[in-house]
Amino acid sequence: MRVVHTIAEARAVRRALPGTWGFVPTMGYLHEGHLSLVRRARAENDRVAVSIFVNPTQFGPHEDYARYPRDLERDLRLLEPLGVDLVFVPSVEEMYPPGFQTWVIVEEVSRPLEGASRPGHFRGVTTVVAKLFNILQPDRAYFGQKDAQQTVVIRRMVQDLNIPVEIVICPTVREPDGLAMSSRNTYLNPEERRAATVLFRALQAAKARYEAGERDAEGLREAMREVIRAEPLARIDYVSVADPETLQELERVEGPALLSLAVYIGTTRLIDNIMLP
Repeated sequence: MRVVHTIAEARAVRRALPGTWGFVPTMGYLHEGHLSLVRRARAENDRVAVSIFVNPTQFGPHEDYARYPRDLERDLRLLEPLGVDLVFVPSVEEMYPPGFQTWVIVEEVSRPLEGASRPGHFRGVTTVVAKLFNILQPDRAYFGQKDAQQTVVIRRMVQDLNIPVEIVICPTVREPDGLAMSSRNTYLNPEERRAATVLFRALQAAKARYEAGERDAEGLREAMREVIRAEPLARIDYVSVADPETLQELERVEGPALLSLAVYIGTTRLIDNIMLP
């Protein structure tokens, strides 16, 4: 497993090793969700690359960039037995040298949901992912369904810019009590950790109402709100029932729908989603 810190080194390793490449971009502090993506990439490609980079441009001025969990030695220990060929760990200066001024912006699907709550977030995501694709030139790139809007945005970017990479979306990995795995879960104290299950419970309540025959999208949103309001430590940022491709809010659910939500548990903001049907 080669660990490199510069773009030139990453490109040299990529050129030197023939075969198909699968790529898993991460911000580190790896958990089973990330590792499941690496295993999938290992199973489907000759070579696997992982990036570890806490990308400052996708964090807002009052978000958690400075305290985002980091532990490179731990991450490398977790990756070592998984057959990873290349780990790219660039510095901020390597990715954004002085004078940097070029951005990749995906318009419509970046605007609602996370885009509305976190202005500028997706500009940072799409720019860094486009750069990583250019540097590593993978055949396939692996993302988790937990960040549902991110997957829609990146697929649109790849399609619109004719980037020759297949985007593979893998299922959300959950704790036994349903909480979606996230590096930010480490922020939660024990009481907040128990309360955080409210996200999945809210999604399941809306799913149950759908399965009972409810097709009014606002009825499904209200099912989620009811569950969240019952948890004293939870505060709603948004709940959504949207078209899974355009991310526009639905009035009625007549076909596939993305149920998603963002909820503050104490001061920690968590997201989750499921697909209907």
